[in-house]
Amino acid sequence: MLDPEKTWDVLVVGGGNAALCAAITARQAGASVLLIEHAPRAMRGGNSRHTRNLRAMHERPTSVLTDSYLEDEYWDDLLRVTGGNTDEHLARMTIRASAGVFGFMQESGVRFQPSLSGTLSLSRTNAFFLGGGKALVNAYYLTAEALGVEIVYDSEVLSLAMDDGAVREATITYRGFPATVRARSVVVASGGFQANLDWMRQHWGDAVDNFVIRGTPYNRGRVLRNLLDQGVAPVGDPTQCHAVALDARAPKFDGGITTRLDSVPFSIVLNRNGERFYDEGEDFWPKRYAIWGRLIAQQPGQIAYSICDQKAVMLFMPSVYPAVRADTLGELAERLGLDPAKVQATVAQYNAAVREGRFDNTKLDDCATEGLTPPKTHWARTIDTPPFVGYPLRPGITFTYLGVRVNERAQVLMDDGKPAANLFASGEIMAGNILGKGYLAGFGMTIGTVFGRIAGQEAARHARN
Repeated sequence: MLDPEKTWDVLVVGGGNAALCAAITARQAGASVLLIEHAPRAMRGGNSRHTRNLRAMHERPTSVLTDSYLEDEYWDDLLRVTGGNTDEHLARMTIRASAGVFGFMQESGVRFQPSLSGTLSLSRTNAFFLGGGKALVNAYYLTAEALGVEIVYDSEVLSLAMDDGAVREATITYRGFPATVRARSVVVASGGFQANLDWMRQHWGDAVDNFVIRGTPYNRGRVLRNLLDQGVAPVGDPTQCHAVALDARAPKFDGGITTRLDSVPFSIVLNRNGERFYDEGEDFWPKRYAIWGRLIAQQPGQIAYSICDQKAVMLFMPSVYPAVRADTLGELAERLGLDPAKVQATVAQYNAAVREGRFDNTKLDDCATEGLTPPKTHWARTIDTPPFVGYPLRPGITFTYLGVRVNERAQVLMDDGKPAANLFASGEIMAGNILGKGYLAGFGMTIGTVFGRIAGQEAARHARN
């Protein structure tokens, strides 16, 4: 039962990876900690329960990572996907800190599986959680409970009352009833606003009706909006988001990782007019998968179709939904609801442009098109071996990049550039400081883990002082 008279050392707003890392770290530092999770217990964990891995720097092979992945390469990967839209100081700090997270994670009950082999090319860069994100979240909750973190489910923080740059109290709904919470320090880790379709509509218009929100339905941005309205400095573009190519048959909310489609690099992707619109083989999928949702969102009707043949079907993980199959391209087009003549013409034009090379799905090979716009720069092979396979694609929104500006101590900054006195942030609500656009597989979990720990440490230190 929530004690209305108690003043906590640290209030953590949110219930995913970033919030849990902050809560555990603050409690280990001796602070009394209250964590408020908007979701009911059965759906706790935010987007983190749909994750699989974390991207980590390392100088030599480990039990879960092969070879090495050094700071400069990591930074170069981030620079390429963001186009330079990142805070280099915070980014490099996060990259360096990623090498040291494994001890904390394992001590908190997280287990890792052996390095992943296969077409995603992640064995060197990303450590995969044994049991996935749900297992990670459950391990953190068990650890937090054992340490004495008080956890409240099915309760929402409605507003944080700020005065002179400090949070004085939080107004919440506690299992449906109004309540007030007081704390000496506050960590906000409540995610973006992607599940708030009215807010999304302000930036995307009616295209939002065709978006799929692949993560938690509880990230509605209420705390983010409240803080921005009180003079907290914003960061990030509200139209930028982690948006992947999702199976169009996925549910509107909470479909998670299994509805993502990884067929794009080994296929061609057509819009509803039967036309290609982007280079499917531009780079390795973990560096490009999070741009495809946005690309599809810009197409007519916010839908696209991935088409390949039997040479490609074993090169990617299939959707949880069965592929659409046919013995001819014309029949496949009809089953997908496309113009058969247009699809056949597009595939014929693509096939004619393919230049023979040495196909290698594990590297940027020399199989490319010539004289075709847009080109396909890697993994280009003719589509000519039946049965042919197709998947319908929609934009799958994971999280938005608009957030609050922070410094290296995870302190939330006000519009005048000064840090708020007792307010800290971690996870998706501040990821826009580092991810201005684009995405690297596993990097969101890295940001949440690193800044969750920093926020927990700093919030506990402030409460003690």
